[in-house]
Amino acid sequence: MKDKKIYLVDATAFCYRAFYALKDLKTSFGLPTNAIYGFVNMLNKLLSEHKPEYIGVCFDVSRDTFRQKKYAEYKMQRPPMPDGLAEQMGYIKEIITASGIKLIEKEGFEADDIIATITKRARQAGFCVVIISSDKDMLQLVGEGVVVISPHKDGDIVYDQDKVVERFGVKPSSIIDIISLMGDDVDNIPGVKGIGEKTAVSLVKVFGSADELISRVDEVKQEKIRSSIIDNAEIIRLSRELALLDSNVDIDFSLQDLRPVGPDNNALARLYKHLEFKKWLKDLDKNEPANNEHKQEVLAIPDSQLSSIIKGANLLYLSGQSFDSLYLSTGKDFFKVNNPGQNLRIVLQDPSILKIGHNLKRLKFVLARENVDLKGLYFDTMIAGYVLNPAKANNLISDIAFDYLDRPVKFNPDDGISSLELIIELKELLEDELNKKSLINLFKEIEMPMAEVLSEMEIGGIKIDSKLLNDISKELEKRLIALVDDIYKLSGTQFNINSPKQLRDVLFERLKLPVVRRSKTGPSTDEGVLTTLAKKHELPALLLEYRQLTKLKNTYIDTLPNLVNKDTGMLHTSFNQTLTETGRLSSSNPNLQNIPVKTEIGRQIRRAVIAFDKGSRLLSCDYSQIELRVLAHLSKDENLISAFRNNKDIHKATASLIYSVEEPQVQDYMRETAKRVNFGIIYGLTSFGLSRDLDISQDEAQSFIDAYFIRFPKVKEYINSQIDTAQKNGFVTTLLGRRRYLPDISSKNQSIRQLAQRQAVNTPIQGSASDLIKLAMIRIQKEISAARLKSKMILQVHDELIFNVPNGEMDVFSKMVKNAMEHVLVLDVPITVDMKSGLNWLDMKELKLND
Repeated sequence: MKDKKIYLVDATAFCYRAFYALKDLKTSFGLPTNAIYGFVNMLNKLLSEHKPEYIGVCFDVSRDTFRQKKYAEYKMQRPPMPDGLAEQMGYIKEIITASGIKLIEKEGFEADDIIATITKRARQAGFCVVIISSDKDMLQLVGEGVVVISPHKDGDIVYDQDKVVERFGVKPSSIIDIISLMGDDVDNIPGVKGIGEKTAVSLVKVFGSADELISRVDEVKQEKIRSSIIDNAEIIRLSRELALLDSNVDIDFSLQDLRPVGPDNNALARLYKHLEFKKWLKDLDKNEPANNEHKQEVLAIPDSQLSSIIKGANLLYLSGQSFDSLYLSTGKDFFKVNNPGQNLRIVLQDPSILKIGHNLKRLKFVLARENVDLKGLYFDTMIAGYVLNPAKANNLISDIAFDYLDRPVKFNPDDGISSLELIIELKELLEDELNKKSLINLFKEIEMPMAEVLSEMEIGGIKIDSKLLNDISKELEKRLIALVDDIYKLSGTQFNINSPKQLRDVLFERLKLPVVRRSKTGPSTDEGVLTTLAKKHELPALLLEYRQLTKLKNTYIDTLPNLVNKDTGMLHTSFNQTLTETGRLSSSNPNLQNIPVKTEIGRQIRRAVIAFDKGSRLLSCDYSQIELRVLAHLSKDENLISAFRNNKDIHKATASLIYSVEEPQVQDYMRETAKRVNFGIIYGLTSFGLSRDLDISQDEAQSFIDAYFIRFPKVKEYINSQIDTAQKNGFVTTLLGRRRYLPDISSKNQSIRQLAQRQAVNTPIQGSASDLIKLAMIRIQKEISAARLKSKMILQVHDELIFNVPNGEMDVFSKMVKNAMEHVLVLDVPITVDMKSGLNWLDMKELKLND
């Protein structure tokens, strides 16, 4: 029995510790999980490293314990348990119980007392005890057969009797005497004012205990300390009573109850799934079949038999990374085509056979490289998962399975048949959810057709002028060399401009510029800081220019030519359809939506995007102020609607109203202010933000905002109604029903709550504008196909579409595009599109359409 150990965990303390140590950890629906994650991590580490045969996890139940009856102020300075932690305690206890571990708590007693009681019983039964706690009070229990482990990130500290003496200079049983003299700020144990740890230890070393000190107080040499002890004798005795752990708590349990009974993996899977702990979910049930042991038998068939096997089937599930690696299923039979050939090609290109898969857009792009035109994209589990929850960080099939299947999923992304089984299982579940949440139309009428449109754009690519970019790169290199020389001259020293540490030394030590903001590593040198400092010294402005030019050179000018496909001679960007919470598209490899247009170098990059050949030109079609038009439609504000219906300059019209002048009297600075306010309202403009943008006082900025809402009162009503809707439903929607969930809309943290409020206002506006341009793109692509035009849609950048148009099609095609973009959705205000054409994306002239 002497080798048997019981492990006892001071759980409440660790829950607090984890809650404050880990920040910003929560589920996609807003449940904080930092304390759960931190505590369970600690528990798993304990189980893994020590493999305890006996273990108990002990909790405080409430603040109302026997100690409050002795001393009403005990722990009274502690604030109530934070709401965010209280929310998590139930889950922590559920996980402990589901893990097969005994959870022990008792009303009126602290976890410390329960641990003391179990320790006493365990020692009487011949067990050794290991206490897991970082609480100093617990050290009084250390003795023969009892140690305390205090977990630390740099290595656990094991307190046996010798370690306690080494750390505090007294034996473990004297720890309570030290606390009775010095008190404990955490627990509000009073102690004696003026006696700290050092003095308390020296007194206990001399007198042996607090009681002995009081009885022999005349022997204390320092008069001040002697007087304090005489005046506070009762306080010392009370403090000792409060610090002394109760080892006789009436707990109804047997030591054998502390033997773990084994985890309930189904219960843990349910909890981990709800809490979105993917790694722990995957770690469950290690005895699941290996990835190559599948539920379904896979038939290997020759290409010639494919047609007869899928005869009559109008749905085909697909999984794979290439023409040769495809797995297929009709929902019942699973098969793989040996030596795939013309029959498989015909099936894949048949639009009447509806295709179901995961990331079909990517598969269509890959198959196009193998001269296979995948048609009939019908249901994509990746897109369905995104539409249902656009806040998810990614939409891998394993992530979606994690959300919708009530079991751990062991998944190998390279295993095509494993993917196919999941696709089939998930399709019905996702479709059911889309119907329940009224998202099925958005999915079928916008997002699935968009996958086909975007894949066609990716396959076609864009043409760039590599020689122009190389010439720009050479000029930019000379400019950067001269810029570095100027930076060194102004600094009075040479240093690594890209090193934040060396830059801090130059700015704040050498040049003595004021510190604007601090980061964890020291004074910040980010763009905002340098912009502020540029008003005081010339160097920060040069540093900003250096950073901007270096970024453009590395991100675009030197990179774009290397991304040109050698076989096609085109640059093929990837359009991300499942990334943003508002439904907006983005692009990557390269990101063509972030090319700056306000700088000369940024504009030169646009010049490098050119028409496919001498017989064609680029056509740019840009929605005019579409988000403000959507705001007018959503808010129903008469003044805003009237301005658009009368084809007014909206910024000039707004300036006229907020400055109370006639439109002809509106000056440029007035229009610029109105423009900032107009667009700022959409993004939750504050007086602080406007004052910073316009370099005016906050009072003046607030007066502009107040004037705006006086002139456009229904915009204010709309903003308030959207916040109310988000608080009531937990989400907001676009005109076409796209949802964005806002779990932080009722957060007690003001800055977090205000961000969610801004999102509640902005999402229906930006998301509706996004849905509008997607509808237009779908209609345009259909009309291109129907008319068999050679014109191609090549880029989408926010509210702008770029086409490559043969000269002979320009007149007909531009009219068709304008009509589609302006009439695909009807608003309360007219939708207008500005059109330009040219040989490259920069040098374009306004296109006048003939009726």
